[in-house]
Amino acid sequence: MTRPPESVLFVCAMNRVRSPMAAAVARRLYGERLTAESSGLRASDEVDVMAAVVMQEIGADIFGHRPRALDEVDPAAFALIVALSADAWERVRGLAGEGREVDYWPVSDPTLEEGSRDRCLEAYRRARQDLEARIAARFGPTPAASRSH
Repeated sequence: MTRPPESVLFVCAMNRVRSPMAAAVARRLYGERLTAESSGLRASDEVDVMAAVVMQEIGADIFGHRPRALDEVDPAAFALIVALSADAWERVRGLAGEGREVDYWPVSDPTLEEGSRDRCLEAYRRARQDLEARIAARFGPTPAASRSH
């Protein structure tokens, strides 16, 4: 049976969209079984509003998230580091070892979507759903799912 790591750090470019979404999804699915945090190669001033809106749709609040740079985090404190963008992968892939795994999940950047607000929100929802599917596949059954089997 697959078990989630004890701790995971999600890393993307600016820690304002994909990585805070991923950390919030992981915390929502696995609760206290998993410490999930996020950072970016550089920190933005604030979380992306559309990311916060689509996370609120599933009951995860990231409106209060304070983006932080990778330099503000100790990667050695995590059992797993997940890069969510190609530039993050380039930066963290050498951190594997000493009981720490590093994965690359190329999740599309919803901020690149153009068009109406609804079309943009759909891109954010697709990114959220991609993260949910990857987290569930990598970390195994959620605590509620494993109790029902």
